[in-house]
Amino acid sequence: MAFNPKENAPRAADTILSKLTQEFHRREKRDWELCLIVTISGLFASFGLLCILFPTVFRQPSDLHFEITISKWLFLGILSLLILLNTYMAIRRLELRRARQNLVSTTIQSELIRLQSFTDPLTEVYNRRSLDDMAAQFISRARRMKEPLTFLLIDLDHFKEVNTRFGHLTGDFVLAEFAGLLRGATRGCDTVVRYGGDEFLIVLGNTTKQDAGVVVRRILDNLSCWNKDSNLDGLELTASVGVAEWEEGKTLDEVLDAADQDMYAIKNHVVKPGTAELDSK
Repeated sequence: MAFNPKENAPRAADTILSKLTQEFHRREKRDWELCLIVTISGLFASFGLLCILFPTVFRQPSDLHFEITISKWLFLGILSLLILLNTYMAIRRLELRRARQNLVSTTIQSELIRLQSFTDPLTEVYNRRSLDDMAAQFISRARRMKEPLTFLLIDLDHFKEVNTRFGHLTGDFVLAEFAGLLRGATRGCDTVVRYGGDEFLIVLGNTTKQDAGVVVRRILDNLSCWNKDSNLDGLELTASVGVAEWEEGKTLDEVLDAADQDMYAIKNHVVKPGTAELDSK
């Protein structure tokens, strides 16, 4: 089964369902306890009323004979008690229902806010804040399953020229479009992160550095097709992609630093070991 970080972190649906299920069980238990208390109270009140209304019961072969003696005020008191018990039960059930509705609303809103804190609002991919958690899960799985793990660091070349010539709104549009190209070049089990500004990071699970060359070419091909259809008059976007494979004993910072060095080597047209391998594939 493929590892999907979008399902595994932050597990939004599972978290909401788990919280609501646990709280509903707690609320339902209180609801049943309330009903049991009111029912037992009603039975005792009814038994007491029968004892007062029918103090003498004579069982005869063919019928039952009742003698009833009760004052008006006692009858009204018992009736008021029963009315109060039923009213209390109805009010408490309404309060529990409102509490459940508030719980659902509050939990969902809290979860949405938490999810938004991990997502870049412009490009709709994960943001830098989510990187540590996402990478930790990928590395943990790679270590546990003995699988390769590769990071791609992508930078849009000369992106400042887009903002200068066409304005920041067009620049934002280009970033959002580029993020869509990256998502289209990756699998559902991979993760795209906006690393900062015009830099993006892709985490490729169960992928070697050599295999990542397929993704790199797909990204560049998608960008080339986008350039043909874009309305950026006289401007063609290019991207530099650095590749680094995680190995046991390496920290996340070390892997990202290696990818960053590889990216700038490509940007400066310096061929490094590993880059040639990608280019030759």
